[in-house]
Amino acid sequence: MKNFLSSLAGTLVGLLLFSVGGVFLLIGGIAALVALGGRDSSAPAFEKGSYLVLNLSTNFTDAPAELDLGPLGGGPESVQLRTVTRALRAAAKDERITGVYLTGDLSPADFGSGYAALRELRTALEDFRAAGKPVQAYLTQATTRTYYVASAADNLALDPYGMILMPGLASQPMFFAGLFEKYGVNVQVTRVGKYKSAVETFTRRDMSPENREEVTQLLGDIWSVLLADIAKTRKLESAEIQGVVDREGMIRAQPALEARLVDRVAYRDEIYEDLKARTGRAGSKEPFRQVALAQYAKQLKDGGAPEAGKKSSAKGRIAVVYAEGEIVDGEGNIGEIGGSELSRTLRKLRQDSNVKAVVLRVNSPGGSASASEVIQREVRLIREAKPLIVSMGSYAASGGYWISAPADRIFAESSTITGSIGVFGLQFDVQRLAADFGVSFDTVKTGRFADALTITRAKTPEEMAVLQRMVDWIYGEFVAKVSEGRKLTPEQVEAIAQGRVWSGREALARGLVDEIGGLEAALAHAAKRAGLGENPRVIEYPRQKEFIEALQEILERRLPGAARSIRGPLGDLAGRLESELRALRSFNDPAGVYARLPLSIAIR
Repeated sequence: MKNFLSSLAGTLVGLLLFSVGGVFLLIGGIAALVALGGRDSSAPAFEKGSYLVLNLSTNFTDAPAELDLGPLGGGPESVQLRTVTRALRAAAKDERITGVYLTGDLSPADFGSGYAALRELRTALEDFRAAGKPVQAYLTQATTRTYYVASAADNLALDPYGMILMPGLASQPMFFAGLFEKYGVNVQVTRVGKYKSAVETFTRRDMSPENREEVTQLLGDIWSVLLADIAKTRKLESAEIQGVVDREGMIRAQPALEARLVDRVAYRDEIYEDLKARTGRAGSKEPFRQVALAQYAKQLKDGGAPEAGKKSSAKGRIAVVYAEGEIVDGEGNIGEIGGSELSRTLRKLRQDSNVKAVVLRVNSPGGSASASEVIQREVRLIREAKPLIVSMGSYAASGGYWISAPADRIFAESSTITGSIGVFGLQFDVQRLAADFGVSFDTVKTGRFADALTITRAKTPEEMAVLQRMVDWIYGEFVAKVSEGRKLTPEQVEAIAQGRVWSGREALARGLVDEIGGLEAALAHAAKRAGLGENPRVIEYPRQKEFIEALQEILERRLPGAARSIRGPLGDLAGRLESELRALRSFNDPAGVYARLPLSIAIR
């Protein structure tokens, strides 16, 4: 089954991308790693009075990069969110830093730069401003995500020929039923939960009423959070912003200025001259005094500037474990959560007496039900030994919620996508497709259901009944585990389950999460529970690989992101297709049962 899905996905993506992209991806990755191996480890010094420059033309991920491929890796540069927020909070107390300069446009990829993650980044910028230091932002062609972050600035400028591309949020599902029908692929489904719409990608040509209902509410919830946050810093009402969005769609510079969405319309050189004046270089041919955030963060890591001016506690450590990507059985690939690999890490931390608390940062739409349970088992065991806190990123739904439910406390952002307590199974049948190529099958078996999981024919009603019983049982287990972990009755869980997706704000109201807050809030709570003071030592998993390890990963594991080498509308289509089919390849549960978000919830 998995080989069939891999072949199908690979063929479709290959037709769209052409094989040369993979060659450049491999060469680029190895070249980047070679450059990494020879990079000077010393961070450059910078002058007092400098601006910290944050280039938003990146992808903010939760986990540190296992493989630092840089711009030759086939996709946008990725930066760990916590690296950025820690740098901003340190800079707020660093007398060498005068202000922050934001520029560029976000490049989201995979599960990075989601709205919940961007809310944490935005909060860090607001904290910087609260310390009495200015934030200058300069935009050219700003998407909704970019404007959402930049609107935290106290001085926001837009290029005269730029615009804010903020028409509202939309989700446009991709459906494969017509494709499968055309090529003779039959799909049989078992599921529990009327809102468990992940299967619709393979069985329908449009959204079901239930799916439309839940996605409509989810988009409305997230959009209202964005509007409220923007309105607060821009000193506007949400209704005023909605009015200009509906009136303009693509908001040009002058209408943006008139609507007070920006403070100034100016060319980049004018902004640079202002920054020169602010940093003591007015009229100079030299650039304004500055330090790139990545360089500043490197100095923090190497001890070049104390963060918050405090020493770390020596009494113990907090481990932050990142669970980011699809949940799959086994070790997992790059960008996936392998049930075996993550549970091994959690077991190690449970047995480490120096680790006094664990924060599990979840940014996952779920996946394999069996792998989710393997991980949750270790989560429960850790909780018996030491505090276990969950911090939800942009996604923590279905299997992502399964592994979160037993935590001592769950933190989420208002725009986190969570819930989706439901289960489904997918069974594919390629008999007609094979027959078109003159291929047929025959069977010899020793039991009635020996070939029940075959893809060479449709399942019988009796076989589908067996599979449905499995799905029903796992759904019952899911509800029971949530009931136990969240201290809710099964009836209370059932009322908010059925596969329905909730925003973090709605999840809080229904008891699925405990508190609105980001990773820093979760760390502070973990430190308090463990008695480690205000500034404990934090260690992160997975760790970044050394050069030789990274090179081995390049050779042994498939790297995602080939479609990102294509630009423009075709690149967007290729990226979406690759993303959907990569998710299809991750369906490797031994029983074919999954706790996963709908593939189609991609918010733009």
